[in-house]
Amino acid sequence: MLGGAGILLGVSAAPAQAAEVSYATECIPPAISGLPPVQGTTKVEITAPAEAKVGDEVEIVWKFVQAASKNPNILDLGQDTVQPTGTLKAAGAQTAAIAMEGPRQNPPIPKNSDMKLSDMKGKLKLTAPGEVTLTPDAYNINVNKPISTDTKCTPKETVKSAATIKVTDGGGGPGGTTGGLPTVVPTLPTSVPTDLPTGLPTGTSSPTSPDPTPSESETGGDTGGSSTGGGGGDGGQTDFTGKEVQVPYKCKTPIGDKEATSPVQIDAKKNGGSFDLTVQFKKSVMDSPADIPKDSVKPSMEVVLGGSDKGTVHVEGPTNSEAIKSGDPIEIPDLTGTYKPGASGESTLSPGVLTIEALGTTTTCTPAKSEVSLTLDTTEQASGASGGGSAGSSTGGSAGGSSTDGGLAATGAEDHGSLKALALVAGTALLLGGAVFTFMPGRRVR
Repeated sequence: MLGGAGILLGVSAAPAQAAEVSYATECIPPAISGLPPVQGTTKVEITAPAEAKVGDEVEIVWKFVQAASKNPNILDLGQDTVQPTGTLKAAGAQTAAIAMEGPRQNPPIPKNSDMKLSDMKGKLKLTAPGEVTLTPDAYNINVNKPISTDTKCTPKETVKSAATIKVTDGGGGPGGTTGGLPTVVPTLPTSVPTDLPTGLPTGTSSPTSPDPTPSESETGGDTGGSSTGGGGGDGGQTDFTGKEVQVPYKCKTPIGDKEATSPVQIDAKKNGGSFDLTVQFKKSVMDSPADIPKDSVKPSMEVVLGGSDKGTVHVEGPTNSEAIKSGDPIEIPDLTGTYKPGASGESTLSPGVLTIEALGTTTTCTPAKSEVSLTLDTTEQASGASGGGSAGSSTGGSAGGSSTDGGLAATGAEDHGSLKALALVAGTALLLGGAVFTFMPGRRVR
């Protein structure tokens, strides 16, 4: 198992030793998931040479005997999508934080099955004689598809050392090259102990979210009023600005029911006897906690008609035309479509069922109550609404293409009355957050 270590140590390498240790662990799912910290037990096996000399560079292997979780019943993880990294602490004759890394190699991991993590390896240059103990510390689990997410895990108790290397005062030559010499070369004994603490502090800050302002609804002027006639030659286009309304959504997602409140505004532009609709989600929804691929999410909505007219109008937005980098604001694009009235009189338009498709999943969000955003004076048109579904046609798919992989509406904290917003991809990352580390043993903590 440690053939590489034997090559590194040459004639000085002693037989490898392997020891297992288990410890209580707390893992923090990706921020986008909204999941609380979770506790479980990690079992690892550390393999290292039993003896070595000062100047040797030894290889150490960290094997996950038992991951502290199962892959929940949410998302199948594909082959070679999971990669572990971590830190192994050296103490005793010398101290160091040894960077450990495993390859992105794993079999397909179905829902409701054990997590399979590759062996991690790291190297330590021995600098002082004596006993060097090796103790597992924090580790990270990265899943890179369909988007990259990290679950960070740290020990919640004092961890016992898993292996000890007995380091003798060898006479290694300068240069620090790996590999032993097959001949005996007498040298003056040296002892130059040094401390090599290492650390990788990181930190990022998220950009702030944009701005929008609501506007009150306005009448269409004297040329676009409610006079008879379905032709459109007597006034051109007339703009109608709806008011911003707070819509309380109840969402059905692959990970359960969620609630969210979002500010929505419906605007219209008269186009002959019909109206071109634009539905806006006011305010930037959130900062992306992970990289989001191009063309991975697509929103749509059924605008509900009331007053004189009845039925719904389908509007939709484009898929995200560019990849969204971690930390950048996530914005919901405008949803557009065409409303052809089916009745004459005063008709109201309210945000209706919102559907988010992304990466093979679908989330449907239904308003808990109807909120009228816009009122229009309408003239009945042939084949108009008047009780039918989808009165008119949607035009929102334009620029983003038709790559609709399906997805989740963003949810948010169930314990708060108002969500940050409905992030188009938050649910997708939520799937990944849950899929990486939802611990089966132990208890959840707040």
